[in-house]
Amino acid sequence: MGRKRSFRRDVSGILLLDKPPGMTSNEALQKVKRYYKARKAGHTGSLDPLATGMLPLCFGEATKVSAFLLDADKRYRLRATLGVTTETGDSEGAVIEERPVPPPDETKVEEALARFRGEIEQIPPMYSALKHEGERLYNLARKGVEVKREPRRVTIHALELIAMGDDWLELEVHCSKGTYVRTLAEDIGEALGCGAHVSELRRTQVGPYDDPDAMVTMEQVEAAVEEGFAALDALLLPIESALAHWPAVTLNEDSAYYLRQGQPVLVPRAPTSGMVRLFEAAGRFIGAGEIQDDGRVAPRRLFHTGTTR
Repeated sequence: MGRKRSFRRDVSGILLLDKPPGMTSNEALQKVKRYYKARKAGHTGSLDPLATGMLPLCFGEATKVSAFLLDADKRYRLRATLGVTTETGDSEGAVIEERPVPPPDETKVEEALARFRGEIEQIPPMYSALKHEGERLYNLARKGVEVKREPRRVTIHALELIAMGDDWLELEVHCSKGTYVRTLAEDIGEALGCGAHVSELRRTQVGPYDDPDAMVTMEQVEAAVEEGFAALDALLLPIESALAHWPAVTLNEDSAYYLRQGQPVLVPRAPTSGMVRLFEAAGRFIGAGEIQDDGRVAPRRLFHTGTTR
């Protein structure tokens, strides 16, 4: 006799989880997915176990916007401990080297930070999820193997000194996708001549989600479990919230029909370029589109959802 299949729900929406420390992003995702009994779920960019903060979890149809959130800019608050470098670039790794820290000098710190603003190159750390010949770099690193990594271009939109002490800096970073904050902290430490590692890290923004108060803690999720699925679902944001920074385009019935068939359509007064949110005349969100060179709106990702504005 086969094993009875567990109950799973077709639930759609986005949960802005405030990831607790000491848990991988996937562990957090699987735990919340079990609470929701969701059939389908994914997260949008890993946070290290040490890190806390915004981890958007996408359920059901919302998994279709995961790529847009992965590509979005991020904002972090971090503490870099100076004078100590570690294997992993954070406090979870073994100490490699300790060096004396020069006396606190805000002018020299600001000069060092200035070197990392704008477009920079980073060499991805060995303790990362990138693959080399099919194997994750962090698996190779744990075996003591180091491989050559090509530099990557990333953009540091803002890098601000919030506070400093005798052997630490508190920084706020607004950066493009693909930025390794641990590597940034290590490079700043090298620029100061003493090395550094990340001892605290918190993500406060992912793309359009820039309100830290909108995050939901694991404790809040667990409390909602006790109340039932309605309470859990009330914690979810609508799918189109992930695209809230894009202009909205409303389609008439004919345009919506042809666009659903995969055909670009001409929409009066639509933006002249870029990505857009697509709505039917009744206000129902139907997907993401892109303005073509000829001015027509082409479908990029369409959704099966009953959400209205």
